[in-house]
Amino acid sequence: MNILLLGSGGREHALAYKISQSPHCTKLFIAPGNPGTEKHGENVPINILDFNDIEKFVLHNGIDMMVVGPEEPLVKGIFDFFENSDQVPSISIIGPSAAGAMLEGSKQFAKEFMQRHSIPSAAYASFTLETIDEAHSYLEKHTVPVVLKADGLAAGKGVLVCETVDAAHLQLDEMLKGKFGNASTK
Repeated sequence: MNILLLGSGGREHALAYKISQSPHCTKLFIAPGNPGTEKHGENVPINILDFNDIEKFVLHNGIDMMVVGPEEPLVKGIFDFFENSDQVPSISIIGPSAAGAMLEGSKQFAKEFMQRHSIPSAAYASFTLETIDEAHSYLEKHTVPVVLKADGLAAGKGVLVCETVDAAHLQLDEMLKGKFGNASTK
């Protein structure tokens, strides 16, 4: 089985290590990979958000299965792209559809989902720069430590644990003003 693993981080290194040990793995490609992953397969210089280039690679290399490590291609719909492809007849993709990936792609969506389905989770509120005054009022009533999370994907960043209300106020202002890019505008 020819396998394409998308990603370049430590998670993908661990996945490459284990996938390469499978007797079912004929050839492992990692896009784009890192120096550690090349010990377990072939790194290939593909942009993991360029679904058309990935599709061409899949066709050219007879890929049977794709494992998607990072959240961003999942949130942007790589599973759906291949599911709807007329070019690629059948490929197993390890990762959810864009709708399923929203649980990771938006912290607000995930919290609302958990509330709707009675899944225990910490209390939350969501704010933007336009509602910053409400956010500061909320912090005044909240016990510490308080956790501030960027709503969107922040490449493993975007979460702050504030031990004091003053620190929470300061970090909230920085986050809503773009500390974690577009991910923290909410």
